Amino acid sequence: MINILYEDNHILVVEKPINVPVQLDSSNDKDLHSMLKEYIKEKYNKPGNVYLGIVHRLDRPVGGVMVFAKTSKAANRITSQIKQYQFEKIYHAVIDGNILEEKGLLKDKLLKNNHTNIVRVDENGKDSELEYEVLMKKSNLTLVKINLKTGRSHQIRVQFSSRNYPLYGDQKYNFKVKEKEQIALFASSLSFYHPITKERMTFKLKLPKRKPWNLFSTTI
Repeated sequence: MINILYEDNHILVVEKPINVPVQLDSSNDKDLHSMLKEYIKEKYNKPGNVYLGIVHRLDRPVGGVMVFAKTSKAANRITSQIKQYQFEKIYHAVIDGNILEEKGLLKDKLLKNNHTNIVRVDENGKDSELEYEVLMKKSNLTLVKINLKTGRSHQIRVQFSSRNYPLYGDQKYNFKVKEKEQIALFASSLSFYHPITKERMTFKLKLPKRKPWNLFSTTI
């Protein structure tokens, strides 16, 4: 059962479960987009195909807040906000190690290999930017709050790992991970203007209670 945070005739805000792809991929596992289209179809008894626009994405292992557009007009207007940096995405992450700088701005050019799905820092890549703030340190782990300025694939994971601060449990970019652990990255807050009413809306989720999040007493 998907946790619905908000719904009206124009948008649908939900909590994406961990390890569920946003849309259908080569694994053919059940994806969030299809689940939500089925939910709308059943709730409103809609015949035929249901429109639901994907305006942003989260990596498969990452959970947290997402918004979907229920009309093409809403999709276009939210996409415009993303391009104009009016779409605020806040993440929390647990870093494997102690970050020395309490606050920072990370800027890189990131390039994705579409064959291997690996992203790396490369001068031929796309501009990528985020701000972070250290909230707490414990047991050689660091809890950080991240304001993601751009939305590149694997951006947070690569920008931190390229500075020798990989995310806890990141099986793709943390080479210290020896067993299958869940990545400690969570989309905790989303703010944007409603595509029709223009009202500024903010949706927040509490951090997960599982390891390693439960090592930190702080809440968002």
